[in-house]
Amino acid sequence: MKFFYFLLFNFLLFSCATRKDIVYFQGSEQVNTDNFYSLRFRKDDFISINISGIDESSYKLFNSPQSVTNLNKGYTNGVPPINGYLIDVNGNIDFPVIGTIKLEGLTRYEATELLKDKLKDYLQNPVISIQIQNFRVTILGEVRNPGTFTIPNEKISIIEALGLAGDLTINAVRKNVKVIREENNIKKEYLIDLTKKDFILSPVFYLNQNDIVYIEPNRAKINSSMVSSAAGVFISIATLLVTTINTISK
Repeated sequence: MKFFYFLLFNFLLFSCATRKDIVYFQGSEQVNTDNFYSLRFRKDDFISINISGIDESSYKLFNSPQSVTNLNKGYTNGVPPINGYLIDVNGNIDFPVIGTIKLEGLTRYEATELLKDKLKDYLQNPVISIQIQNFRVTILGEVRNPGTFTIPNEKISIIEALGLAGDLTINAVRKNVKVIREENNIKKEYLIDLTKKDFILSPVFYLNQNDIVYIEPNRAKINSSMVSSAAGVFISIATLLVTTINTISK
């Protein structure tokens, strides 16, 4: 019984959370930021390119891209073919008539200007629209609705992403949110503190395609898991002892 009270005391001691541990955007100071977001194309991005103009017949040849049957790569079956271009391992796409074009590392504006330059011998004043079709982020850990989310507008802040995941649970550590991002074929980890206003200055405030956000559990959640496990062991041992005693007494 004393051991049980000891466990209960420790659970209550370590499960106490203060306002500073939970509330977002703390502090009265103003945060000025020029955190300009500019998406850059990456390998394995699946993009759509639409070219239009006054004379539709002259643009038709350049709007006949390859198609991919399952954009989700096995996560969802029965997806109809989608027209577009997959940026290959070398960062290139194979464009009609022009051939190989390197898009990796370019912003949308830079890619649009590059295409306009390459099409100037074939088309006059083309209107070019480029969009990523497989922009996704993954939210894991102490959120209400973890999962992988497709982002249609290709721009999302970490706060908006957490909103899609149903916000953090009460057991989430808000001061140590981890963002895993691939840069130059290397996985990098960034830590941000959601309780402070200046986290909007972080390079991961706006998420990139395929970013992973992980929210770790607080000490209370970990302790409750330990107590539950210990309680299960104690119950099993007690049941075994009672059964043994009953058997011997007979």
